[in-house]
Amino acid sequence: MEHSPEENEVEKIERLKRAMYSRSIAPNIKDKPRRVLELDRAVVGEDWQRPEPEMAVATVAPFGIGLMRSALKWILGLSIVFFIGAGGFFLYYFTLGGGGGSVSPGHIDISVAGPLQVTSGEPAELQIAVVNRNRGALELADLVVRYPPGTRSPTDLVTDLPVQRIPLGEIEPGGRRQGTVSAVFSGVEGTHATIVIELEYRLGGSSAIFVASSQYEFVFASSPLTISVEANRETISGQPLEFTVTVSSAAAAPIRDILLTADFPFGFTLTNATPAASSGGNTWHLGDLAPGGQRSVTLQGTLSGESGDERVFRFSAGTRRDATEQSITTTLADYAHPVAVSRPFLDLGILVNRDSGTGVTVGPGETVNVAVTYRNNLTTPVADAVIVARLSGIDIDGSSVRTTDGFYRSSDNAMLWDKTTTNGELEMLAPGAAGSVNFSFQMPPSEVMKAFRDPRLEITVHAAGRRVSQSGVPESLQSTARHTIRVASDLQLIAQGLYYANPFGSTGPMPPTAGRETTYAIVFSLTNTTNRVTNGVVQATLPPYVRWIGIYSPSSEELIFNQNDSTVTWRVGTIEPGVGLNGTLPRQAAIAIGFNPSTSQIGQQPPLIRAISFTGVDEGGGLIVTRTVPDVTTNIVGDPGFSAANATVVREEAPAPAPEPAQ
Repeated sequence: MEHSPEENEVEKIERLKRAMYSRSIAPNIKDKPRRVLELDRAVVGEDWQRPEPEMAVATVAPFGIGLMRSALKWILGLSIVFFIGAGGFFLYYFTLGGGGGSVSPGHIDISVAGPLQVTSGEPAELQIAVVNRNRGALELADLVVRYPPGTRSPTDLVTDLPVQRIPLGEIEPGGRRQGTVSAVFSGVEGTHATIVIELEYRLGGSSAIFVASSQYEFVFASSPLTISVEANRETISGQPLEFTVTVSSAAAAPIRDILLTADFPFGFTLTNATPAASSGGNTWHLGDLAPGGQRSVTLQGTLSGESGDERVFRFSAGTRRDATEQSITTTLADYAHPVAVSRPFLDLGILVNRDSGTGVTVGPGETVNVAVTYRNNLTTPVADAVIVARLSGIDIDGSSVRTTDGFYRSSDNAMLWDKTTTNGELEMLAPGAAGSVNFSFQMPPSEVMKAFRDPRLEITVHAAGRRVSQSGVPESLQSTARHTIRVASDLQLIAQGLYYANPFGSTGPMPPTAGRETTYAIVFSLTNTTNRVTNGVVQATLPPYVRWIGIYSPSSEELIFNQNDSTVTWRVGTIEPGVGLNGTLPRQAAIAIGFNPSTSQIGQQPPLIRAISFTGVDEGGGLIVTRTVPDVTTNIVGDPGFSAANATVVREEAPAPAPEPAQ
């Protein structure tokens, strides 16, 4: 039975479907092995549901995605090939000189011939050649030479020459241009400098500027300026240090407008400069220097540091761009000067009344004994040592100065010791040698000290000598020590009994009589000379036969009576210097007492108050001030109207008998 063409087509489609979905009919694939189905379960939630049947058509999606991926790969591949080709074309055209009129900076040769070492401050020549190896012409070409700072034209040594522009015009393909440039370079010996040579050009039909460049390096063989420093390379902390800085010209032509700057290390204090600095305290304007000329600056100061420290002083000389500049713009010379801080060559010590402390306090009129000790700290001998002790502050009476191994020079209040006064002991001090020198003097009395406030006496000891057999260090050596002596304030306490001048009014018999009370006033007076005295307290004790009446004056003072031990306390507080002197009133307090003598005291002068003392603190030296005065007795000498006959206790006289009546 024959079928129509339409039926044949349908049958073929059916057979094809059966073949596609049949497990018994093997596909016509000989080379590919059948893939093994692997169990791969997806982890899903419990609420996942099987898709509806109509969603089964989604299984054809991977076939469409594959086509899209293949198309994208082709597009990406073509893009990469295009960009590689374009890049190669541009590289060839613009860089490697492809094309008939292309120009590349890589095909422009700039060569420089000149000295590898240049003498600073003198003209130097450079041969510069430019070769165009491009196939196109270089239009409006300019040679630009950029010089290092400080460069000047040989015809104008005043004005800086930072850039030089030389027009070359058009340089044809294969063309060569060459010439010579000359300049005066300035720099520090041993430093490098770089010259940048650039060729600026344009291309035909373009307004853009292209640049080809090259560099040339050289070394400065010498400097046009030199700096020398005369100064010790060792010093003692806090001792004077002096520098003489000299700037000299080694150039063949004058150098204009020279500046000198100093960079001081930590711990250095500049005390004087000759000439004075022109700006900033460390910059000096030296002006112009002719060939072979020089200028000097002297610096004085002190350097503080610990033994073993090394400090470096740096000095620079050069020129500035113009007169408005306050610092060097082109350095032509520099110099570093190290200074070591070392121990004093003589270790000096000062003892005052055998006390090595720095806060010794002495009283007015007291004799002061001073010993100056020394020790050679060096490992080499010291020759011709000289020790000078200078007294300053309070004027000392030179006639009171005593010494057995020195000489007192009254013109400047100085004690001197050398090899002539010490029988040769200071002529040569061996390493580690030690000794001492001595003198004494008397402090001015209180009458003289009244004119001073917080008086002090400074003892400054200087030692000098020469180092022996050691090169590379200064021969002259110095050492210093200081000591301060404070003078204690001459505070005076006076206790006085009054009867006739009693400010409270006296009662009772005079002279005092056994069995009857006589009232007195006890007045305490304080005077002070030079220093403020603080925390002052006056204390005294009343005998058992004396009564505290309870009256005192002035009421502003703080006076306390303790009945348990019968002590009277006056809390004075602060006593200013000068109280009670030069017409000022002393600090005073008065108390009223009653004295009832016993018959056992007849014929005696009993104490009215005893154990009188003062304590306080002298602010000048922190010294505790103590004063005691004798007991005040019934012999109240100093009370106006009082006589010695009234000082002794007498017996009460019996009343005279009544006269007998007349017969």
